[in-house]
Amino acid sequence: MTDARAKRQKAIAELIRAEPLASQEDVTGRLRAHGFAVTQATVSRDLDRMGAVKVKRGGVMTYALPDQLSDSDWAASRLRKIVSEWVQSVEKAGNLLVLKTPPGSAHLVGLALDQARLPEVAGTICGDDTLFVAVRDGIDPALIERRFRELGGASES
Repeated sequence: MTDARAKRQKAIAELIRAEPLASQEDVTGRLRAHGFAVTQATVSRDLDRMGAVKVKRGGVMTYALPDQLSDSDWAASRLRKIVSEWVQSVEKAGNLLVLKTPPGSAHLVGLALDQARLPEVAGTICGDDTLFVAVRDGIDPALIERRFRELGGASES
């Protein structure tokens, strides 16, 4: 991640936590007020990469970050959606699963996995387009591999 992107995403996170922002235009305007030269398209990509979602708060739809949401049903539903949209292949390698994604997307899948807190998963390591999922001792990685394939329709590598 570039330094500029990291600074921008940090600013977005601070803004979302500090005030209700209902649209990408709101986020873009607030960033510009803080000296960032951004377009709505850039903000859209950043929000997606950060896992920001719109939630209803006090009757108003506003952005929230994944760490602001703790509902396990939401996390499971989000995991299903993200795996189906972003995971291109799943391959078992010892007690690891290797998930392939489009370039720049592995962290999105890893974050969703971490938030889902699957009891079979010890942890994740994300690269740019590859994600390693460590399966806990005593769990058959082939079962988890099959589960990911069923979630997302991913193919074997």
